[in-house]
Amino acid sequence: MDIIDLKKTIGKKEIIKGISFQIQRGEVFGFLGPNGAGKTTTIRMMVGLMGITAGDVRIEGKSIKSDYQAAVQHVGAIVENPEMYPFLSGWKNLQQFARMVDGVTDERIREVVALVGLEKAIHEKAGRYSLGMRQRLGIAQALLHNPSILILDEPTNGLDPSGIREIRMYLRKLAAEENVAVIVSSHMLSEIELMCDRIGIIKNGKMVAIEPVQAKSEDTSVVIVRLEAEPIEGALQIVKGHVMDDVVVEENVLTFSMTRETIPAVVKALAMKDVAIYSIHQQHTSLEDKFFDLIGENTIG
Repeated sequence: MDIIDLKKTIGKKEIIKGISFQIQRGEVFGFLGPNGAGKTTTIRMMVGLMGITAGDVRIEGKSIKSDYQAAVQHVGAIVENPEMYPFLSGWKNLQQFARMVDGVTDERIREVVALVGLEKAIHEKAGRYSLGMRQRLGIAQALLHNPSILILDEPTNGLDPSGIREIRMYLRKLAAEENVAVIVSSHMLSEIELMCDRIGIIKNGKMVAIEPVQAKSEDTSVVIVRLEAEPIEGALQIVKGHVMDDVVVEENVLTFSMTRETIPAVVKALAMKDVAIYSIHQQHTSLEDKFFDLIGENTIG
């Protein structure tokens, strides 16, 4: 999928301001942003539920603007909550959706049911399903026609920790086993960090960053180190000669930045001066840290 300089204007207000990015088959892409940033508006344009003011979305080379039917046949999507017939079984629900799409057989229905792990409950009424089971049934429905792209807007909303973990596992499985590109819009940073290969962060209708979830700092030679040692005064004197900035002292813990290559020499110097080292480790920047660095805290829009 290629999103090309996508724009949306409502009245005189520019909501989406020229977003561009690509998503590959087999990856899980996290779409992040504060409330009102434009995530759902962008997704609605990507699947043809909202008109595009400028730019384009190309799916398997087909334009969502000029060749909608050909483009959208490659997409499975759940925008907000999946709607099901509660008085029908999960199986009957999928059969109803299958009638709307050419070429979906009972064998394909069985395949997607197995893929989302609903074999035991598929013949129960959907009205009896838990929220997590309804989400999985919605994903199964979105996969019936073998799409190359699955787009999910807040798929873990309202789920308990067990349900969130289930959905995360199934989405990773889908990307790996079905070679589907999965796009997940969410505000749950910890889940996105566990689930996704790459993230795109949107703020005020603009894409402010696209990067791998596990991306390292550009300057990988400089790291933040936390050292717990005694006597702390002796440790501080040794560390001061090697650090890149000020040392933060909290009881028996020192926090400082230095080049990674310097760490063994510092440990050796501490040991030679009979400083007892209780722990030493690098601090890693979390997705939450990256997110707030880019969009700021308490930001809406």
